Amino acid sequence: MNVTGEVVSLMGEIAVRFNRGYEEAATRHQLTALQAKALVLVAAEPLPMRRMARLFNCDPSNVTGIVDRLEARGFVRREPDPADRRVKNVTLTPEGRQVVRELRHSLGFAAAPLAALTEAERIQLRDLLKRMLEADTAAGAR
Repeated sequence: MNVTGEVVSLMGEIAVRFNRGYEEAATRHQLTALQAKALVLVAAEPLPMRRMARLFNCDPSNVTGIVDRLEARGFVRREPDPADRRVKNVTLTPEGRQVVRELRHSLGFAAAPLAALTEAERIQLRDLLKRMLEADTAAGAR
């Protein structure tokens, strides 16, 4: 196997472990993995459900169900977009913010392997990952 193949394989293994840990963290909060990801996503910024569906690569009706369940638990609410009142943004409630804090705290498994790297190595890894994402974004824009 060449180096590129090894890197792809290792990244796949990291993704599998990350997703497994993410699902375990979500389950501890009586959430599905997608519900937890939706909470973390809207913690960064309020989002319309259509955009969430594009980010999750799923049908908007699936996101409606996810948001309905999160709203029923008091973690999110739908608010009119200030720029276009026809659009509803999903935003976190204070309870939702608390759950996101707890989720992030319980996702320590993602950071633990990084302890094996020096600070300089973590910086180098971060910069390389950013370059990879930027290259992929640029390629997708073509």
